[in-house]
Amino acid sequence: MQARRSARELAVLGIGQLPSSSEKLATQQIQDIVLAVVRTLATESQESLETAMVELQRGNDRLMGSQFRASDLQSARAMIQEAIELTQSAVNRLATAVEFPELIQLARQEEVVGYTIEILTAVNAHRTEIDELLNQAMVDWQMSRLPRIDRDILRIAVAELLYLGVQEQVAVNEAVELAKRYSDEESYRFLNGVLRRAVDKIQADVPIQS
Repeated sequence: MQARRSARELAVLGIGQLPSSSEKLATQQIQDIVLAVVRTLATESQESLETAMVELQRGNDRLMGSQFRASDLQSARAMIQEAIELTQSAVNRLATAVEFPELIQLARQEEVVGYTIEILTAVNAHRTEIDELLNQAMVDWQMSRLPRIDRDILRIAVAELLYLGVQEQVAVNEAVELAKRYSDEESYRFLNGVLRRAVDKIQADVPIQS
């Protein structure tokens, strides 16, 4: 269980930085995967902090330029609150990086590397089918509008369900845990609902492909 959990974590963090072709994925070394994960964490932390700075500036400008109308104060408060949340997200990413030595140690295990590559290969080989199923499972929303990390968590869960023989409850629960770690409360609840509907559709249609 620990090996597969570590593999999922490596996959969701590295998926955007690693090659998409199955042949190239099969030759990936652990250092390539770890480097991809570090780049992802660094990029997302930087983007969160930059966006937080913009929101703080906007909130400050709104406060300084207002004549203390209730609407201006409420708007500024919302901007500052968003900046605080974005900063917290960046801090969480950096906290994950601090814990990285343990993940790297686990990643050296052959089982972890092997399952990481299995996940990435399945997602890349069947992305069209996976995204189609997920779009059907969404209510008044689209995959393209989700944050990248949320899209990849969903894709990994569905790939495990359809192509890697993982039990439904396990795949959904592991996806929720990833979302709790790398997203926010609203996101993990949303992802949980999407995956529950995806499971219902899988059970009804059985769209499993080899």
